[in-house]
Amino acid sequence: MAQNVTNVSQTEEVSSTRRVIAASSVGTLIEWYDFYIFGTLAKIISEQFFPKDNPTAALLATLATFAAGFVIRPFGALFFGRLGDLIGRKYTFLVTLVIMGGSTFAIGLVPGYKTIGFFAPAIVFILRLLQGLALGGEYGGAATYVAEHSPAGQRGFWTSFIQTTATLGLFLALGVILVVRQTLGVETFSDWGWRIPFILSSLLVGVSVFIRMKMRSKSTRLNSSH
Repeated sequence: MAQNVTNVSQTEEVSSTRRVIAASSVGTLIEWYDFYIFGTLAKIISEQFFPKDNPTAALLATLATFAAGFVIRPFGALFFGRLGDLIGRKYTFLVTLVIMGGSTFAIGLVPGYKTIGFFAPAIVFILRLLQGLALGGEYGGAATYVAEHSPAGQRGFWTSFIQTTATLGLFLALGVILVVRQTLGVETFSDWGWRIPFILSSLLVGVSVFIRMKMRSKSTRLNSSH
């Protein structure tokens, strides 16, 4: 009888851990998707948001804007990591998701250089910084949350699943871009269709927020490793 109770308890613990991993991974995957579509579409973005008289300088400026998101990530990790300690990982996750999703969606709506001049690259740069802050907080927070809810002796194994979201996010970004491009055609995609992958982020974020609302409100349970 005692053995059966133990087996049931272990099964429930594994099931609970899998739900935590699923909720954490889906959100992190979507954030990587948001992060990568900018870099994947760098050539088109350089044509849309920078002067066209010097394509090389425009592309370099776009890549620098892309890199800015990586540079600021550690600050996002520090800020949101501490925020997660104070108010709980679940709520921090929701904040980083909304920031990332909102910034990505906004990039898809920002008027081009022809319309608002240098305000276009300035706005995109600010949105890119927000993306970097959100991803920095998201990635470390997701790994911490999974570790806090993993069985003793298996934290490294379960946490390793978060690492796969970076690659999966890249594949998702490439897949969406290819599908939209093939559907609309190269010319239409370069004109305005490139905005669709950014705007689609709002739907993906909505799904992730729904999933994460079902996560446990507190992440204070730490299994003893002894």
